[in-house]
Amino acid sequence: MSGFVELWSSTGLSNFQWGQVIMMTVGFLLIYLAIRKGFEPLLLLPIGFGAVLSNIPVAGIAEEGGLLSYLYFGIKSGIFPLLIFMGVGAMTDFGPMLANPKTLLLGAAAQFGIFGTLFGALALNLVPGLQFGFRDAAAIAIIGGADGPTAIYVASRLAPDLLGAIAVAAYSYMALVPLIQPPIMRALTTPEERLIEMSQLRVVGKTEKIVFPVVLLILTALLLPSAAPLIGMFCLGNLMRECGVVERLSKTSQNELINIVTIFLGLSVGSKLSANAFLRPETLGILVLGAIAFGFGTASGVLMAKLMNRFTLHKINPLIGAAGVSAVPMSARVANKVGQESNPHNFLLMHAMGPNVAGVIGSAVAAGVLLALVQ
Repeated sequence: MSGFVELWSSTGLSNFQWGQVIMMTVGFLLIYLAIRKGFEPLLLLPIGFGAVLSNIPVAGIAEEGGLLSYLYFGIKSGIFPLLIFMGVGAMTDFGPMLANPKTLLLGAAAQFGIFGTLFGALALNLVPGLQFGFRDAAAIAIIGGADGPTAIYVASRLAPDLLGAIAVAAYSYMALVPLIQPPIMRALTTPEERLIEMSQLRVVGKTEKIVFPVVLLILTALLLPSAAPLIGMFCLGNLMRECGVVERLSKTSQNELINIVTIFLGLSVGSKLSANAFLRPETLGILVLGAIAFGFGTASGVLMAKLMNRFTLHKINPLIGAAGVSAVPMSARVANKVGQESNPHNFLLMHAMGPNVAGVIGSAVAAGVLLALVQ
């Protein structure tokens, strides 16, 4: 009889708690959204599966000595987000931004959502049951940049206890770009503004593309060293792409390496979706603030484009300002789609890629500023 009791006590059925059941359901929901709806499947699927694994009772997969605890070292040390940034750099073409440098301002403006949310997170301390310190608020605010690896990197440095909620919020809102951005873009622009056609971009030479990541890295080192890890790996990936002499390394960064790291990153994030870490009042606050940050970042980019049109001879279609958030290339595609709804012959995709890649730089710079503020 005692043997049966011991056997029963070692099963999952006898050890399941309601919190674990809820979080496993959340994990399966993320898997469903990835497979059925196509929402950021490359990350939501491993994150969801990691959430299921980490909430299996007795197995200890996410506990110290378990598989996921070892994988999480890649996030804790910052290795995984930085390697992904290198891969993103290898896939990024700065040509549209260099052809129209004004779009840098649109990428910068979209980061206002980050700093606005920083104060919003601190204001939530007035709500009973919520308590965010400055480090927590800074980690939550980075969601507004719509840059998953940057959000994970900052959260791992400033608020590791909130990593799961921040990562899920960041990637969920990135996946919902086609639903969140268009209403904001239409509300802030007139039909006439959406009809604005932009002239064809000039061809950017190879030398410009090679020099740019080097100059960007030097400026970062001189002005904002705290952003150097993110910007440095991003520039390395981009230089490998543009220099033309390490094609094998560039392709590896764009494909095999980033795919492997993405699997490990997703599972590691999922390991932080345990019931104890996720089922807290702070999680709801993070999800709400993330939506506000994303919306505010979109609006800031559009409004900056409208402001620039008051001072420039060649008008900018304000829709491309929404691509200043660094959800590459989805937000650029959304800007192009909304533009073609008003004018089927208006092709904004390449113009929108300028602020889109500028937003990647902007989110990394904003992360560096936040890290510098708390050091």
